[in-house]
Formats: sequence, structure tokens, C-alpha cells
Amino acid sequence: MQYPETEAVASRFEAIDESASTNAALRVLSSDTEAWPHLSVLLTDNQTAGRGRLDRSWVSPAGSALAISVLLRELPSSPEAMGWIPLIAGVAMAQAVSAQLPGHDVGVKWPNDVLVDGRKISGILAESTGGAVVVGAGVNTAMTEKQLPVPTATSFAVLGESADADLLVAAYVGRLGDLVASLVTWGDAVRSGVHAAVSARCASLGREVDVSLPDGTVLHGTALRLESDGRLCVRSDGIEHLIAAGDVVHARLK
Repeated sequence: MQYPETEAVASRFEAIDESASTNAALRVLSSDTEAWPHLSVLLTDNQTAGRGRLDRSWVSPAGSALAISVLLRELPSSPEAMGWIPLIAGVAMAQAVSAQLPGHDVGVKWPNDVLVDGRKISGILAESTGGAVVVGAGVNTAMTEKQLPVPTATSFAVLGESADADLLVAAYVGRLGDLVASLVTWGDAVRSGVHAAVSARCASLGREVDVSLPDGTVLHGTALRLESDGRLCVRSDGIEHLIAAGDVVHARLK
């Protein structure tokens, strides 16, 4: 398949037949700073050993999903602003998916799973490499109901739609680049508009959630808001808890 729209947005674009992990491959390639500049993209529809958050494996039948990795070199200087990168990617993917699924409810389950009508269609993993960040995203495109990894997942095919992969990736990369650029320019999520953009797409806010904590306990409460650094504020038994990205296994919508 050709990707002319994506090639017009990305600084460099490579589609490969197969990859164990596009994130791992792009991390290696990123050592060549001239050949792989900011907003370079590596893509495959046959990823054989992908990883999700918390080292979960992510494997799908060949041709059933896209694995997209984007290299970010132009990054905000503050650690607080850097924490928004995964959330920005979730919003960018949600907007790209929504453009091809009119009439469906598309949102982001904090911090960065993209849901369609409450079921996961995409997951994102951001990884630092040297002075850069590689943002990996998996999108279920042609996956059938039987091929879905869990009952709470979905795909374009299950929804009765055929994804335009080129337009999907181009929209995602373009929006990701724009949001990162705004964050770099303004230096913080509020002034850049990133906080508002992520909050507007966050399907967790205002809902009852279960948050699995590192000590094995589960916090049940209501997701109230996003803090200035992207942490999720959850009120449980009258107490507000601030949940950092590294502490959350999942936030299950009720």
C-alpha cells in the first residue's frame, strides 16, 4: 500500500513488511540523527513481538492492525511538560480515528488508550531514547471479532468499516506534531492548549473508575480532572488522590 498523505506529513516515512517491534527498531535507527529527524515514522502491518504499557505483549495477525512509531526530537524542556507526550499521542490518535468513524463515540481512557463506543481500538507506548522519544501506537484495523485479544477490544472491521490507513496515519502524525510543537512553544500544558485538548477527549473524566495501584490495591472513585502535569485526580471516600502515569495499570470505565 502507498502512503502519499503520510509521506507529506512525516519528515521521513518507512513502511516495512514485518517488524518484531517498530518502537525497538526506531530506537536503534534514531542514533543516526541526520537520517532520522524529528517526526520520522516507521510503520508495519505485521508486528510480531510488540510491547504495550507495563511490558504487556502486543501481537496481532499479519494485516489485521497497524504498528506506528514516531520519533520526536523537538521536545519541551520541563519534566512536567514531557509527561504530556503519551496523553497528546492518545488525543491525536482519537481524532484520527474519529474522522473515519462518524457517529461513534471516540475518546481516550486515561492515560492513552483510545476507545470507540467504550471498547479499545488503539494503545500507545512512549519510550525515551537518548535525547529523543519514540511514540508507538497500535491500531486495530482489519481484525475480526475472533482475533480480538480481549472482549473489551474492537476494530474498524468489527465496526463494519474499512480504515483508510494512509489518511489515518497522516492525520495522527500531523496532529501529534502540532500538539508537541505547541507544548514546546509555550512550555506548559495549560498555556499551549494541550490541557484543554486532552481533557476534552478524556473519556475517564466524570466517570467512576477502578485504578490498580502498584501495591496491588484498587482505588475506586470518580475521576475529576487532569492536573497541570497530566496526573489524574480521583476522589474516593471524600479524599482526592493524584495518580501518576507510572502508577496506573488501568482505569476501567463503569
